[in-house]
Parts: sequence; structure tokens; C-alpha cells
Amino acid sequence: MISRILSAELSGHAGQRVTIAGWVHRRRQLKSVSFLVVRDRAGLAQVVTTFPDLPGEECVVEITGTVTPNAQAPGGAELTDPEITVLGEAARPPFELFRPELGASLPALLDHAPLALRHPALRLAQEISAASVAGFREALDRLAFTEIHTPKLVESATESGADVFAVDYFGRRAYLAQSPQFYKQMMVGVFERVYEVGPVFRAEPHDTARHLAQYTSLDAELGFVTDHRDVMAVLREALAGMVESVRRRVPRARDLLPEVPAEIPAVHFAEVSGEGDLSPARERELSAWARREHGSDFLFVTGYPMAKRPFYTHPDPARPGYSNGFDLLFRGLELVTGGQRLHRHADYLAALAGRGEAAGPYQGYLQAFAYGMPPHGGFAIGLERWTARLTGAANIRQATLFPRDLHRLSP
Repeated sequence: MISRILSAELSGHAGQRVTIAGWVHRRRQLKSVSFLVVRDRAGLAQVVTTFPDLPGEECVVEITGTVTPNAQAPGGAELTDPEITVLGEAARPPFELFRPELGASLPALLDHAPLALRHPALRLAQEISAASVAGFREALDRLAFTEIHTPKLVESATESGADVFAVDYFGRRAYLAQSPQFYKQMMVGVFERVYEVGPVFRAEPHDTARHLAQYTSLDAELGFVTDHRDVMAVLREALAGMVESVRRRVPRARDLLPEVPAEIPAVHFAEVSGEGDLSPARERELSAWARREHGSDFLFVTGYPMAKRPFYTHPDPARPGYSNGFDLLFRGLELVTGGQRLHRHADYLAALAGRGEAAGPYQGYLQAFAYGMPPHGGFAIGLERWTARLTGAANIRQATLFPRDLHRLSP
């Protein structure tokens, strides 16, 4: 039996009889000869044949042929004298995947996502996403973090807000987790340094190019910090690891990657905004300033007002109206939120009371602080936003597998 090889390996088998398998990417029939371009997970391979009846595009085929050098073929080699076996038939695709760009609207692409994601441009975003997660894990593993997996069904809203998905949990009210925040803080009391990669859910009524109802969050939390700057230093290492992983694992994405400065520039919120938050336009302006003045695609904005931060945020001891928290802007968009957390039980009770909230719904969370917790902090990276910024996607849905938003639950 002849073992299957991948398209990228053809040039190393000149003169040999080999078998490839994949999808018919394109077919061209001329007067005396025909060409099939076959797509597999490694790339494209050209097949030259005289058969008059060729399988249609997206049919799944297995082809055995002789590897013949050809400088004009993908990878510098092609298959000749082929034997073609159709393993799976395909309906006529609603768009042509062999085109450099898909000539279809975003809703049409999302409606046909299982097919559209085969296109190299859309697939690139998912390759970047996978490599980024691998780099995130590698970087934090090197820093002695422990990976955890926390519940996505919770009894209280993590962010003290109304933007939650309520579900029936055996006759009780429960919620889809807005983040693993409470659990990763609890686990600082066990492992000191933890991280998680998983889905989070936000019932935000935003129908924009930057919001999703479900996205993937790369979370980290670490104990024994001095303040939020220790958290920012770890975030910098995580980003550097993500960039390096994409550079190594996805060569065709290298030109899209930023340099991660040894020290990411930072500005205080009070210096750049008189509002309670930064508008998208202001985020873009600040990012342009960081690129112009510091040559950096990244910018920390520190010291967000306490009124705009969750109750567990640690205030700045020198400026109590501001927090020891931060956002990280990346190419004009907020990518990361993080900061130092409260760590004393009494401070949590006071913070909740100050916001008019009862401590009762948070007892499962607060008990961790009753038994001693170190000063700690953490951050969360939005994976789809990261990928969309790297690829230059105008809409985050272009960098999301099967996006969930105000209007979409299928496919």
C-alpha cells in the first residue's frame, strides 16, 4: 500500500509514485490536457491528466501519480499519469474558493461557514488563533503558571452587571459565566499562578464590528504582586510568547506580526481622557500616538476610574478615585483588561456595601478571602480581537469560528 503524503512534500519525491488526498480546489480543462489543483492541510498540489471527466470543485479525492518537477507548479512539482479516486462528492459551491478573495458578503460567508472557512484567507485567522493559544500556554508554563478549567455555569454575575445570560439550572436561576474571574482568584490561594483558555459569555446589546456574545478569553492571575505593574510585566511576556509562536508555526503570517517592546509604553487615564471611559475614536487616536512617538503597536492605559471598574478592583493608594487597573490597546482597539485585585475579606465587604450590593450572593467567592489571600492581580486577552487585529479584519466575525451575536445562533 502506498502511504499518503502531503502537498508540501511532493518536491522531495521526484520520480516516485506517491498518493495525495484532499479537496479539488480548482480544475481547468484544455483541449488536450487538464489540470486539477488539490488542496490539503499543507497547501496545494497540481495534477496533470488527459481524463476528460474530472471531479468537481470541493469533491474529496485520492490521487496516485508520478512526481514530476515543474517550476511553475505549486511547490515546484506536480503529479502526472494519475489514478483518481473520488472519496466524496460535493454540491456546487455558492462561491469560488480558488479566488484570492471570496466574492460574497459577510452574512453569506457566515451562513456557509463550514465551506467558507476552507478558503486560505479565512483559514489563516484560525491558524493564527491556534498558534497564539499555544504561545500563551508556553509563555505562562515557563513562568510556572498552572492551567485550570473552571465552571461556565455560575450562581452570580461575575461583573456585577445585567449583561448576563440567565439559564434554568434544575429549577434554579443560574448564569453563563462572563469570565473565570472569581475562580481564577480563588485558585491563586492554591497554586499562586494560574491561567485558563475558555469561552466567556456577554449578553451585551451591541451590534458592532467588535462585539460578540461568546468569545474566547485568555485569562491569567498571579499572587504576591506589588501592584498592577507586576501584572503588566507578565502580560508583556505572554504577548511575546504568542507572537513568537505565530511566527514559528504560521510562516505566512509573519508579515502581520508586531514587535513586542521590552517595555510597553504606558499613560495614565487622567492624562488622556476627561470622560469615564475611552471612546473607540479615542482608542484609535492613542494607538496612533503610541506608534508615532514610541514605535509601538501596544499602549497601556492605566488608572481607570474606580467607578468604571468591577468591585474587586484595587484602588490606587495615592489616588483612591482611580484604580490599579489597566487596559492594553493594540492597533487602535482595547485588547486586554487587567489590574490588581482586592485581597482582604473586609475590603470586599466594604466595596460591595459601597456599591449597594449584598454580600450574600458572593459567599462562595468571598470565603477564599476569609482564609488569607496574597496581593494578586491578573488580566484577560480577547482571542478573537487579537486575531482580527493581526489579520486586519474589518469585523471580528471574520476571525471567529461560528460567531454568536445578537442575530446569529447557526451554524
